[in-house]
This record gives sequence, C-alpha cells and structure tokens, in this order.
Amino acid sequence: MKVTTDKFVSVIYDLNVGEGDERELMEQATVEAPLQFIFGTGNMLPAFESALKDLETGGKFNFTIEPADAYGEYDEENVLELPRNIFEVDGKFDEERIQEGNTVPMMDSNGNRLQGSVLEVRDDIVIMDFNHPLAGETLHFNGEVIDVREPTAEELAALLASAGTGCACGGDCNCGSENSGEGCACGSNDGSCNCN
Repeated sequence: MKVTTDKFVSVIYDLNVGEGDERELMEQATVEAPLQFIFGTGNMLPAFESALKDLETGGKFNFTIEPADAYGEYDEENVLELPRNIFEVDGKFDEERIQEGNTVPMMDSNGNRLQGSVLEVRDDIVIMDFNHPLAGETLHFNGEVIDVREPTAEELAALLASAGTGCACGGDCNCGSENSGEGCACGSNDGSCNCN
C-alpha cells in the first residue's frame, strides 16, 4: 500500500537542522515512538507530505525542507516586550512559569492561541519570542516508512475531535518524537499549532 490521501502512516526519522558540518539533531521518531498521522488531512507540513507521497512500507527517505516551506524565516518583529504585570496571578508575578527558556501558551487580542518563548525577565517587562522554534531553520529528514494502512474508526474520530482545536497533534505532540516539547516538526505551518 502506498502513502496516499487518507492512509494512516507511521514513519521513523532523524530531523537535523543547520547547514553542512554544523547540523544538529533536533528530533527523532523511533520504532518505539514513531510519527503517526493520517496523510493528506492538512496536519503536516505540505512539503513533508509531498516528500513521502507514494512511498510504501520499507521505503526510505532523505530530503530537505527550506524555511519558506517549513516554519518561515525568523522575524524580529515577533519578539515583543510585554508588561510584566500581564503575567500576574492573583496580583503576584508567576515566577514558576515565566522563566527564561520556558515556552508559555498565550492568546492575542483576537483570541488566537500562540506559543511564546521567554527570552528575558526584567523588572518591568518580559521579552517574549513568538517565532516558531524552528523558524529560519532548514530541516533535514532522514528515515523510513514503517507502516501504511487504512485508519481505524477510532483514529478517524480522534482526527475529527482534534480538528476543532486547530491542532491535529492535540497540543501535546503525539507525533512520537523523543523531543516532544519545543519544536516538534509535526505541525501545520500556519501557526495554529506548535505541537508543544
């Protein structure tokens, strides 16, 4: 069976970022915890799906996705200085969650959900980065298709249930990545889900 629209696909891979000898292993999907998804449902990067299309079980892949087809270029305008008081809970600054390096779910004035990384905490402001963690990165995937089959009724139901959230990975990176926190590559490129 080939990887085509509406097929349940399982893949293993190494995801490296960077160029030449400077490449860094960012994420792995292993046999014990593969990336599993229903092909063609808009939940994966289109360039990722395009590279897997028509492969069969056992098919190996090795491809690169440029930033424009992944998570876009890094944009300095997405780094914002926010007033420290918006991070208060019951009048007290949330020191536990708002720490340098933490990723924090937030919402903009239009009700859109965002993920922001805390870059710096100052006396009066918090500097947040709302770029995707992989923005500006060239993604290098090397792996293998380990299963292609028809999805079960439960898998289809789970897909439909997650469709209402705008995040097919449920917001808790079910892509099987060992690095399932920041930067999971299993999301859409429209900013609706960073899979964290």
